[in-house]
Amino acid sequence: MKYLTNKMNQPRFGMLLTLAVSLLTTACTTVTVDKIKDKADKTIDAIAVKTNIGQNPRDPLEGFNRAMFNFNDSVDQAVVKPVAQVYHDVLPSFVQTGIGNFFGNIGDIWSAFNSLLQGKGGDGVTGIMRVGLNTTFGLGGLLDIGSPAGLTKHKEDFGQTLGYWGVRSGPYLVLPVLGPTTVRDALAEPVDFYGDAWSYYRPMYIRNTGSVVRLVDLRAGVLDAGSLIEDAALDKYVFIRDAYLQRRANEIHPDDE
Repeated sequence: MKYLTNKMNQPRFGMLLTLAVSLLTTACTTVTVDKIKDKADKTIDAIAVKTNIGQNPRDPLEGFNRAMFNFNDSVDQAVVKPVAQVYHDVLPSFVQTGIGNFFGNIGDIWSAFNSLLQGKGGDGVTGIMRVGLNTTFGLGGLLDIGSPAGLTKHKEDFGQTLGYWGVRSGPYLVLPVLGPTTVRDALAEPVDFYGDAWSYYRPMYIRNTGSVVRLVDLRAGVLDAGSLIEDAALDKYVFIRDAYLQRRANEIHPDDE
């Protein structure tokens, strides 16, 4: 009889033992997860204090911006930078200079127009004279005749024009492929596109090819700066964001300290 009683209690004991082990494992797992989460939260808070991540009023969209920044950086490292490096290493320097001058001369048309919109009559007239001189005597803009002649190059866009007339920049914004900007400048991008004389060039395949060459040439021009940023910046995103915002502020209000 005693043997039967013990026999009947064994399954019940086994169930209790299994339940106890399960509860103990769950408790240990919960404690471990809580500890890891607590440590991670403290680490993130410490980084946030040091780098101001998530606390910058100029960058309330930082979560989205960092995702776009990482995407753009991946595309740049995988495609754009290697192509620009080959372009820089293979093409003779005078060819690269000619390409830069050609597209720079086209850009001077829109810059001159925006200078006039901002009431900078002198800069606007200088820009128009540069385009005329470089197009006529500079082989369609391949040679920069204007700079040695004392016609200073000015770069103005519609975003700067809006800023000049008091439109606030709004939050910092990183766009796919296009990169760093602000809400104001992003809204001005379509106007800049249609204001670019190259966007009207036909046939379309030449225009598209030229646009790619223009992008590669611009990227090749900042290869050294990009390497310097990668070596020096603790947080590449923060470095580029702050540098961009400061540069845009100086471009719109160059007389402000």
